[in-house]
Amino acid sequence: MTRQLHPLEIDPKTGEPFLRLAPPHQNIILTPPRQGDQSVLIQHMNDPAIYRWIEGPPTPYLPEHADFWIQFVEGESDATLEYLRKSAEDFPDGPLQFVDASPVRHLREVKENGTDVLIGDVNFRRSPFEEVLDEEERKRLQEDNANKQAGDPTIQYAVGDWLAASHHGRGIMTAAIGLLMTAWGIPRMGVRHVVAHTFAGNIGSNRVFEKNGFVNRGLFDNGKMIRGEKKVMTLLEWKHDQDEFERT
Repeated sequence: MTRQLHPLEIDPKTGEPFLRLAPPHQNIILTPPRQGDQSVLIQHMNDPAIYRWIEGPPTPYLPEHADFWIQFVEGESDATLEYLRKSAEDFPDGPLQFVDASPVRHLREVKENGTDVLIGDVNFRRSPFEEVLDEEERKRLQEDNANKQAGDPTIQYAVGDWLAASHHGRGIMTAAIGLLMTAWGIPRMGVRHVVAHTFAGNIGSNRVFEKNGFVNRGLFDNGKMIRGEKKVMTLLEWKHDQDEFERT
């Protein structure tokens, strides 16, 4: 199975796959979600410095919300790893198989004593086409996008992330998104087109994406309401240079 997990590393003690960020962030790793992440997740999702900039979490964020979410994302990760395990059996010497998700997404800071703590999350998913204002057209694009096979270069993905407020401003998320795109998204998912939707005014997130080659396409208003407040969005877009990729 190790070949089909490439370029993930394997923790020799736990057997858990991971990606390690490059220096100076080599103490930060990306791993699958774990049972036990709930308590730290609750802490972060109740921090207004985080939840004010992301769409998903209800407030207050309760243990049942964390249990549901960890079960969901852990299931996604397990399904991807199981597919890769089966691919290793079916194609022991064959090409690496495309998948539709990354099995590693939770950012963890590894301490000097070897323990680690959850500090963030970054992932790719099929795009919801938030930037398309016509509802019927948006639904059509979502359905068409969802029906494409993993590895199809015409799939539009969206990237989402959050990072502990204590770790803002260090370049960690910039490095994490760059690593996940180059190490997994492009070679293992066939990612060629990614968008990010940020709330207007989220200058920090916009800079993170721009440092990874995303182009700021400006603001759009699709009428989104988050926790009773209307939100105008920023669209950031990245497209892969296919010719450059083929030369590497």
